[in-house]
This record gives sequence, C-alpha cells and structure tokens, in this order.
Amino acid sequence: MDNGMEAMLETYLYETNSLLDALDELLVNDEKIGDFSSDDVNEIFRSMHTIKGSSAMMEFNSLSTIAHHIEDLFFYIRDKGIESLDPEHKKELFDLMFRSGDYLRSEVQKVEEGSPLSEDAQIDSFANEINAFLKKISNTSEEDSSAAEPKASGQEETTAVPGMPEDSAAAFFLHIYLDEGSGMENLYAFMIINALQDAFTFRCYPEDVETNPDTSAEIVENGFYLAFDSQDDVTQAESMLKSQAHIRSYEILENPGRKAAAPEPAAPKAETQSPASAPSVPVANDSNASGNAPAAPASHAAAPANATPAKAHAPVKQNLISVNVMKLDSLLDIVGELVITESMVTSSPELNQLSRDSFDNFMKSARQLRKLTDDLQDIAMSLRMVPISGVFQKMNRIVRDMKQKLNKDVRLIIEGENTEMDKNIVDSIQDPIMHIVRNSMDHGIEETEEERIRAGKDPQGELILAAVHTSSEVVITVTDDGYGMDPDKLLAKAAEKGLLTKPASEYTKKEALNLIMLPGFSTNQTVTEYSGRGVGMDVVKKNIESVGGTFALDSELGSGTTVTMRIPLTLAIMDGMKVTVGKSIFTIPIANILQSFKITMDQIIYDDYGNEMVARMDSFYPIVRLHRFYNLESEITNLEDGILLWVEANDRSYCIFVDQLIGEQQVVVKPFPTYLNAFELKNFGINGCTILGDGSISIILDVLGLYSAAVNEK
Repeated sequence: MDNGMEAMLETYLYETNSLLDALDELLVNDEKIGDFSSDDVNEIFRSMHTIKGSSAMMEFNSLSTIAHHIEDLFFYIRDKGIESLDPEHKKELFDLMFRSGDYLRSEVQKVEEGSPLSEDAQIDSFANEINAFLKKISNTSEEDSSAAEPKASGQEETTAVPGMPEDSAAAFFLHIYLDEGSGMENLYAFMIINALQDAFTFRCYPEDVETNPDTSAEIVENGFYLAFDSQDDVTQAESMLKSQAHIRSYEILENPGRKAAAPEPAAPKAETQSPASAPSVPVANDSNASGNAPAAPASHAAAPANATPAKAHAPVKQNLISVNVMKLDSLLDIVGELVITESMVTSSPELNQLSRDSFDNFMKSARQLRKLTDDLQDIAMSLRMVPISGVFQKMNRIVRDMKQKLNKDVRLIIEGENTEMDKNIVDSIQDPIMHIVRNSMDHGIEETEEERIRAGKDPQGELILAAVHTSSEVVITVTDDGYGMDPDKLLAKAAEKGLLTKPASEYTKKEALNLIMLPGFSTNQTVTEYSGRGVGMDVVKKNIESVGGTFALDSELGSGTTVTMRIPLTLAIMDGMKVTVGKSIFTIPIANILQSFKITMDQIIYDDYGNEMVARMDSFYPIVRLHRFYNLESEITNLEDGILLWVEANDRSYCIFVDQLIGEQQVVVKPFPTYLNAFELKNFGINGCTILGDGSISIILDVLGLYSAAVNEK
C-alpha cells in the first residue's frame, strides 16, 4: 500500500471509529430516556451517510451496505417522525441499532487487522433484519417500498433547464461547478455534500456521486445539484459554500416542477413569469462560468432580495487537525533529546574556562534556552494528552448490555471524564477498567432488588467511575455499593488453593483483600460470559503496573468495593531523584518517595530472619541496600553514613539505602535496547534509563519491582 492510500485508510479508520463511538454514546443516553430526539435521528442518519460514502470509496462493501440500509431506515423514521413508532418498536429499534453498531465495529476491526470482511451471505442476513424491521414499521407496502429506496424520487430527466433533476418536493436547487482540472470530481463533490449534510437536509443529484467514480465526467460537464425544500435552508447553505474549497461557481435555481398543492411561504421575493417561460432564477454566477458551464435560459425575474452574487472563496482555516500518533512520538523523542542536549551544554566543564563576564552572559542565554525548552516540552507532551471520556463512555455500553443479560438494575455515574492523560496510557487502561466494571456488575452488585432492599439499600445498584487529576498522576476509582468482600472467605479460598504464605491469623484485612490479585485466584464457582475464566485481577494489576501505575483494593462487607488505580500522566518524561551508590547513579521516581532521612545504629531492629528494619510512623519497614543487591563497590556501607529513602509503590513500602542524594531533575525515560529484554531487567527493579547532562547513563529504578526482587527473596 502506497503512502497516499495508507494515509487515506488511517483517516477513514479514525473517522469511522469516532462516528461509531459517538453512536454508542448517543444510543446509551437515548435508551435511558426511552426515546430518540429528532436531532438524534438526524445525527444517526448523517453518520450512516458518511460511513456509507467513505466505505464505498474505500471499497469496503460490508460496511457500505449495512450503513446504507440503516441510512434508509432512518430516512423513513425522519420522514414519518419518531413519534410514529410505538414504545415496543422503539425498544426493538434500540436493540437493532446496538447490534448494527457492533456489526460495523467488528467489520472495522477486520479492516484494522487486515482480515477478510464478511461474505455476501452474512451481509445479506443482517441487511434483511434491518429491512424486516423497516417493513414492520411501515404502514403499507407502498410506504415500505419508498422507505427502502428513499432517494429514488429524483429522476435525472431533462426539464425546462437542461440537466436539472426532476424533484417535485424541492423548492430550490443549488447548482455547483467545481474547479477545472481538479480531478476526482466525485470525491470533491462528496466532501462538499458531507460538510453541508451536518447542518441541512437535502438531496443530491447525481444520487450516487459518492459511490460511483463514473459520475466525475458528468460533474465536469454539468456540475451537480443539491435540492432544498425551503429558501431558508438554501440561503444558509449558500453561506457555508463560501468556506468550501474546489468550487468554481454556483447558482440558486427555483424548481419549476415543484408541486403547487400549497403556497410556499419562503418563496423568493421576485416577479416571475410562468414556469414554462421562466423556469429558473440564476442568482450566483462566477464571471468565468459563462464560458465553461452550461448556460441557463435567460430569466426576466429579479433575484431574491437576500441573495448576493456568490463566488468561490478561499476555505476557512480549520481549528482542528488529526495527526498520526507516530509523528507525535517522534516529536516527543526529539524534545527529549533536546532536553538532554541542553543539560549537557549547561553542564560542560569547559564553562569553567570562561571569564566572569562571558560566563554570566552564557548563563543568561542558558536560562532563556531552558525556559523555551520547558515550554516546548510542555506543549509536546500536551499534544498527546486526550480526555479519558472515550474510555469512560464505553463503560456505559458495558453496563447497559450486562443490565439486560443479568437482569440487574444498575446506574452508572461518571465523574471527571474530562481528565486528560497520555494517549498510549489511555489505550492501555481501557481493558483493565472494563474488567473491573464487569466484575462489579457480575458478582459485586446483588442479584435481585429484593436482596438489596433486605440489606437496607436502594433497589437500584450504583456503580461510580471517577477520575481526578493530581500533580503527576491520575487517580481512577471504580466503586460499587454491592456485596463487598469477606476477608475470611478470601483467606479460606486461598488456603484451599495453597496460596497462603503464613498462618491465616497473621493476615491483616488489607493483605487478605490483596489475595484476590494472586494468579489463578477466583471466587467464582461457575464460568459465565463475564467471569470465572481464570483471567482475574492479577492480569488487571499487571496491566496497570505495565504503564507505571499502582493498583489498590478496599472493601467493606455488605457496603461495596472500591478499586483505586494511580496512573502516571505520561511515560516519556518524569521527575526523578538522582542518587549515588559507589560510582553508579540511579534515578528514583519522585512520586514513589515519601521521605529521606539519616539514622543511627540504635534505630535499626532485626526481624526473625536477621533482616534490617527501621521504624517510621509507628510501623516497621525493611531496608534494601542497593550496593549489596546489585553487587556494587561502595565506600559507604555503614547505615549511619548514607541516606535512607522511604519509598512506596502500590501496597508495598520500604526503605532504600544509598550513598547520597544528588538532587531532583526532570528526566527523559529511555527504554533499553530490545536485545536486553531476554534478561528481564524489570524483575530486578530496573525500569529503564536516562541520559544525564554530562552524557552518563542513569538507571531508573522500578520501586515495586525492586521490592519484589530484594525483599521477597530474603
């Protein structure tokens, strides 16, 4: 696939996925109300029209066909009014639309994976379901026929104006000519139609301009027509045309074939002859169109008072553009290198050779450079930040489906959905959050309303999904008001599976709850669609930790459960504390450091195994000597001579012994080369590295991994 097609495919996937996400959100919200608004009906119609056209252009037949049938269905609903459907039909329509969205999404996923799309038989089977529903809500077979082909009313027969379509419902036509020699005229026409479709209801001629490349020749010769039912719409559409590109000229034509069953209140204020003698009122014509476009018959009528000569204008600049994520990754890498290079320049030992005045001038320029570098870094990082609302809103659909299948009445409350995070992290946490929500719905919330009433609770269960932004991380919580977890039952289950590492009586409540995150631990006795398959909270915890996050669990028996995830805003750049151990420099994430302090030997105590511990805040924490764990030579081996850092990650807290602190610095996280993956460095508490100002490399410690490797092995 060449670069042009690849870029077009990426744009198609982005647009289609966005439309399907918006459709899901719209359906969930409307189902809660129990009805569609007229605006939502129009929105679904426009979305399906866009998906149909773009899919046909990309030759994805399954997507184009199903979207076309849904478009036909909503054309009928829009024409008859949503109020024409009874409550039972509306319920069926919601179910059909949810399944339609799932079908389209599954086809898009096949496109993304490079898999073959559905066969014609599968497409026809689902299309027949849509047609059957359309037939069901139609009053007569004639109405069904017109709804199945809603755009067949316009026949491209020559009327009084050569090339003008026959459309008895249209009051006015916009006749549009494109720039000469632009190429792909049908595609440019579709882009113009699509831009107007979001604001107006109209019909296009040729009808298949977006799906039939052969219409290009016709558009080059005769232009294309947009049919409007009122003058207000055509006037507003005319103003929007001025911001569209590739338009050479256009004109507004009154439809001489309009049925005269009732007077048109918005007719143009002009003196007209009879339709036979004055079939059109050209009101907008570019000066160079006369020699290139088909000339309309002369008219003796005046133009509408509010119509002004319209010419093709330069397009209005867009405020938003879509950018490939790989380009943002490259930009962030370059900014990271710039940060490192700037630090290397300002730390150069050659600066000591400069005179006082020269050094002062250099440092003044260096401070300005640092300010600009920081600003550039902030902007580059913000480009990757996206709201977490996309993930949160998808949970609406999960809750909706499970409510129906489990027959549970649960309301989902979403808080802080506009909180922003790095896009890669947002993509990574979707599955963990989905798993937690499913767990809460499946066996967190009570089975029946009667059971909740007996427990003194609201008959309707509650699930709260919340996100809050702190200085360097986002805290996401999933809270339900269901059964809660019984620590005694968890201990009994763990003992049955042989997972306990000490007597059950020695486990604290927090430790007992954390047993549920052990591999293979499950309290489900049966396998359901949503749980009991052995893929449990341990996988969720591992996925959260893979993006540098922490995972915590809290539960009260009979009151509910809260799962808390602390996720870093970005993985690319972090605040770290540089420390030395012998000749080596390590970086510890600031977010993990609680306190740094010095001690005396009389403050050291020993556990039953002879391991060193120190008291902090009425608790005792193990000490990890980095020089001993990594076998590094160091002159500082006495605990009184070095520094202790009290660190915490997830539910683990301990102290790290280092030689000395160098200071805090914002560092660029660099992954190790792939050939080092075989050594599984993360299992030894190493999370990556960074390049310091003098060009040396500093190892970034993984506080949680270091605890598992250093403390658990003792």
